Amino acid sequence: VHFAARLAAVHVRHARAYGQVRDTATHLQRALLDEPGQPHPNLDLATRYLPWGGGALVGGDWFETVRLHYGRTLLVVGDVMGHGLDAAVDMNAYRSMLRYIASTDLPPHRVLRQLDAMVTAESGRRPATCLLARIDPARGVVALASAGHLPPVVFSADGTGELVPVPVGPPLGTGLAGYDMSVRRLAPDETLLMFTDGLVERRGEDIDDSLTRLTALHPSPGGTVQGLLGEVLEHLDAEHAEDDVAALAVRARYHPGPHLAGPPW
Repeated sequence: VHFAARLAAVHVRHARAYGQVRDTATHLQRALLDEPGQPHPNLDLATRYLPWGGGALVGGDWFETVRLHYGRTLLVVGDVMGHGLDAAVDMNAYRSMLRYIASTDLPPHRVLRQLDAMVTAESGRRPATCLLARIDPARGVVALASAGHLPPVVFSADGTGELVPVPVGPPLGTGLAGYDMSVRRLAPDETLLMFTDGLVERRGEDIDDSLTRLTALHPSPGGTVQGLLGEVLEHLDAEHAEDDVAALAVRARYHPGPHLAGPPW
């Protein structure tokens, strides 16, 4: 009886310790994701974060927006490997470093190069995937670069979805660098969707099939950015996804003018 009591006490202490770590990780990640940077007012933006399993194991999924010069905004979606407090702490480190590098107004692929070098120099950081999109509403273009991340999708006004080809470099923290950039026109009625793999990946399904399912959704025409993102999450049953989900949808408001003209891409 005494042995059973001691064993039960040990399990209770472990459960409390686990609960404290889980709660700390959850509060840390939600506090960070509740305070992303604000894009320029020339963008309509919607974001969502859904922890896997109702938050039992918080991961390293995140999004960010960084205001740049000439009315441009850098949009970021990333995914740090693993779950728990360590992943949430590393996610915060990635966000802090990215904000610092992005403030220098480098092109997206050079931001990834700098970020990879900084992370690699810090031993113990978990690898992460990351997708950057720098939107220039005055020119109607978006520049994209990827560090091992899934490509974004563009939905047209009629709901047609299209995968955007982006050169894919290695995940951050590997020290391999090798990042490139692509540029795409973005029409006033198009919506760019960036997301982590939890939105589309399903056990036993090829990732190409998962992405095809996303592009075939056809959200309701003429809806808001918030409405489009909500439809995507509902149709893909993101509430019951097998991993954390971070997603960001954006549509540009175009006000061309010489005062917004910046340097070439």
